Amino acid sequence: MSKMNMKKTKVIVPWEQGLHARPASEVIHTANRFQSTIQLKAKGRVADARSILNLLLLCATLGTLLEVEVTGNDETAAVAAIESLFKSEMELQDAEEKVS
Repeated sequence: MSKMNMKKTKVIVPWEQGLHARPASEVIHTANRFQSTIQLKAKGRVADARSILNLLLLCATLGTLLEVEVTGNDETAAVAAIESLFKSEMELQDAEEKVS
């Protein structure tokens, strides 16, 4: 696939403890639903969204901007799913803050 077909987006890490094991496993679970190659980039590092070690080595803390690049036949759906994962977590945290 050429880079012209690549879908890109940006998301912000919404988890208070950053992109640690639990949310990284959610990213992996989401990525495994698609055939596309999904990469997350931060601070000059690149992570395969299907690799727990790669994701943890991003050292992405709360508020870190992640660039998401997806290439493949189902790239549009994959980008939407990754965006949804990060957005839903952010909305959940906003709701929890309003309650407390």
